[in-house]
Amino acid sequence: GGSLGGQQVLEWAIAQPEVFENIVPIACTATLSPWVIAFNETQRMAIAADPTWKENDERAGREGMKVARAIAMISFRTYETYSHTQAEKNGEKLDDYRASSYQRYQGEKLANRFNAYSYWTLSKMMDNHHVGRGRGSAQEALQQIQAKALVIGIDSDVLFPLADQRFIAENIPGSKLKEISSIYGHDGFLVESAILKKTVRDFYRQEEELELKK
Repeated sequence: GGSLGGQQVLEWAIAQPEVFENIVPIACTATLSPWVIAFNETQRMAIAADPTWKENDERAGREGMKVARAIAMISFRTYETYSHTQAEKNGEKLDDYRASSYQRYQGEKLANRFNAYSYWTLSKMMDNHHVGRGRGSAQEALQQIQAKALVIGIDSDVLFPLADQRFIAENIPGSKLKEISSIYGHDGFLVESAILKKTVRDFYRQEEELELKK
C-alpha cells in the first residue's frame, strides 16, 4: 500500500498480526505529522470557501475541491519536478503558463471522478492516523507486527519524508528499508512504477528463497 494505503496496511498488520505474512508499506508514516495536517486543513478551507459547500447535492464544493487538489499537487511533487515538467520553452510568455494550466488540469481531472464530501472525509481519515493511539506509543504498536516487512520511501518526498519510513523500519522487527531516488516527490511511488515493481518482486523472491532453505 502507498500513502494512505500504506497507513492502512500498518494498521491492519498491528490489529491482526497473525493474518499477514508479508507487508510493503510505501511512502507512508506511522503518525501523521503537523505538516501534512496543515496541508489537509488548507485544502478543506478551500472547499469550505466554495459557496455551494454543504448544499444537499453531490456536486457541492466542486470548485473548491479543484483548488484543494491543486494545493495537494504542490505537496505531491517538488520544485525540481515542476522545473523539469512545467518549464516554459522561452521567456516571452506573460500569462497562461504551463504550470498554471497544469494546476487547473489537475483540479478538473479530480473533479470528474470525485466529490468534495469524499475528499473531505478521506483527508480527515488521514489526519487521524496514529498507530500508537490506544497502544502505548507508535514504537510499541509497530513492534507488534509479525509480518516480514519491506518499507519503501522516496528520497525527494516532502509530504512523507524518508525519516518517516526509517522510523517505521527501525521499529518493525526484522524489517527491510528501501529508498528510491526520484525527482517526483511523494508521487514517485506512482511514477517510478518499474523501479517499484522490481523492488517488490526482489523482496518476495528473497523471502521465497529463505522459506525454501528452511
